Amino acid sequence: MFLRGRPVTMHIPDQQKESYTLDHKVALPNHKLKLQWVYGYRGRDCRSNLYLLPTGEIVYFNASVVVLYNTEEEQQRHYLGHNDDVKCLCVHPDMVTIATGQVAGNSKDGKPLLPHVRVWDSVTLNTLHVIGMGTFDRGVTCVAFSKSNGGTFLCAVDDANDHILSVWNWQKEKQLAEVKCSNDSVLAAVFHPMDDNLIVTCGKSHINFWTIDSNTLVKKQGLFEKHEKPKYVLCVAFAENGDAITGDSSGNIYIWAKDLMSQVSGAHEGGIFSLCVLKDGTLISGGGKDRKVVLWGYDYRKQTDMEVGESFGPVRTLAEGKPGELFIGTTKNAILRASFPDTLTPIGHTDELWGLDIHPSMEQFVTCSQDKQVHLWDTNSHQPLWSKTIEVTGRCAGFHPSGAVIAVGTMTGRWLVLDADTHDLVSMHTDGDEIISNVKYSPDGNFLAVSSHDNFVYIYAVTENGRKYSRVGKCTGHSSFITHVDWSKDSRYLITNSGDYEILFWEAASSKHVTNMDTVRNVEWATSTCTLSFNTFGVWPEGADGTDINAVCRSHDGSLLASADDFGKVHLFSFPCCQPRAPSHEYGGHSSHVTNVAFLHDNSHLISTGGKDTSIQQWVVIQTGCFLVSCNPLRSPPLSVVQPIAIALPLNRR
Repeated sequence: MFLRGRPVTMHIPDQQKESYTLDHKVALPNHKLKLQWVYGYRGRDCRSNLYLLPTGEIVYFNASVVVLYNTEEEQQRHYLGHNDDVKCLCVHPDMVTIATGQVAGNSKDGKPLLPHVRVWDSVTLNTLHVIGMGTFDRGVTCVAFSKSNGGTFLCAVDDANDHILSVWNWQKEKQLAEVKCSNDSVLAAVFHPMDDNLIVTCGKSHINFWTIDSNTLVKKQGLFEKHEKPKYVLCVAFAENGDAITGDSSGNIYIWAKDLMSQVSGAHEGGIFSLCVLKDGTLISGGGKDRKVVLWGYDYRKQTDMEVGESFGPVRTLAEGKPGELFIGTTKNAILRASFPDTLTPIGHTDELWGLDIHPSMEQFVTCSQDKQVHLWDTNSHQPLWSKTIEVTGRCAGFHPSGAVIAVGTMTGRWLVLDADTHDLVSMHTDGDEIISNVKYSPDGNFLAVSSHDNFVYIYAVTENGRKYSRVGKCTGHSSFITHVDWSKDSRYLITNSGDYEILFWEAASSKHVTNMDTVRNVEWATSTCTLSFNTFGVWPEGADGTDINAVCRSHDGSLLASADDFGKVHLFSFPCCQPRAPSHEYGGHSSHVTNVAFLHDNSHLISTGGKDTSIQQWVVIQTGCFLVSCNPLRSPPLSVVQPIAIALPLNRR
């Protein structure tokens, strides 16, 4: 095959030499994927994106998926209408209709994916209207329905230099007015609850009150008068009487009444990221630097507070739940359920995510990220069994065949070994000072291959069930960084891919480059994660760039091959996948690049990770013609007063 004009030679096993032909038509796999669970929530850079629906579901988003999560039924549903990152969300006054806005992107054939707003039904998950296709620039960052006229209007702010504020009759998909909102960032745009001709926007150094007059928007700037103007007005809410309430980057709360403005100074140490007026009229505020959630009385006097644990990061958004219940979204992509006064515990990756491996015999998987976090997840409860902070940014992970230890490679040439039960540090080593792209144990557990961006693969002898390591060799021969590696079933050989699309073979014991293809042509490989090999090259589309496919993984029964591409898609192929441009089932859910895929040990599920979307998604593998009968044998005990939310819950069994 050719990649960017460079020939890549595939070596056909002897048993297929006589029968192999490039013209053979391959059938689609007789299995499909269904998105079952989205781990985490996008809190790192989005606001006001968590709401409770009358169905008992909380609605939020991560990557290009909008999640509806029923905390009582322990189920997730997913709206999959978007094709790139969702950045904003609002709920209609009818509490059924939802609007979500997305960013601009590119499809795999290079065509632009335009930013737009989708209005959809949260019961049926049907898309009702698509708003502003071709109108918005870069992305839609704020969206809100009007309140008192039955929710006829929708306002939106895009990510253009002038941050255009537009108003729409969403049912007619017709724009009513637009205006340049601000040269600086706009963090919120909401309709006044009692006046559908009034919109409040806030952001860097401003709060503006916009009146809709015919087809124009007239601005009245909020004046801080004798008070010091804050660097950012971060959030806005409304009191029962219609007063606007804002929180700013200096930790002050302002109440904007018709004729006067008052201040609650020093409400928080550092910025106030969220305000929520409860049904009883009291106010809750969420802090950034101090990570506090504060309950205020009707007179804006502090009644009580609680602190979010440091590992969660600052409070991002607040939403009222059932009486006495509060949902808290944090900047470290966690959702928590709480009631005053209690403390909380952490979850979720917050930076680029590449590292993934599956437990060899249990329904668990490990992830590591550039946020320096390593998480061991349980696929039944969707909770982390443990989380560990490491000193440097993580890039890859691999289980020992016994499941006793986990090797973690980092971005700096360092790699470490953790105990899979206690997450204690077992061992630490350094090979070079560049990215460790792969750590993979041999099937017999006696060797570890450490693949680096310095073009070398380091071979270690492993003893004491993964607790002792000694370097026995270095594979030298690649002229570019190592991208993927697989072991042979008998633990004697390695196959490696590199950044210049080279396929090389190695003898593990001696670390020598195998040049005689007859030696390795018929080798059976324990795994198929190399994107370039005879059994996997069919995943590459026509005219593909060598970086278009980030990862592949063969199912353990040898019937399926999954791929992760650079366009937010997971593909499912039949295995072996050795015909050019083999047909596949294609699935969206991630945005930007999907970085890794792996089948659970029993092939019942596929796990996929997103890079910049930091999302982990769990797919159930369904045989075509079968159907799922949903039951819940793993009902968990009643939820405690404070519980991580965007992560939990029992798996549906077939």
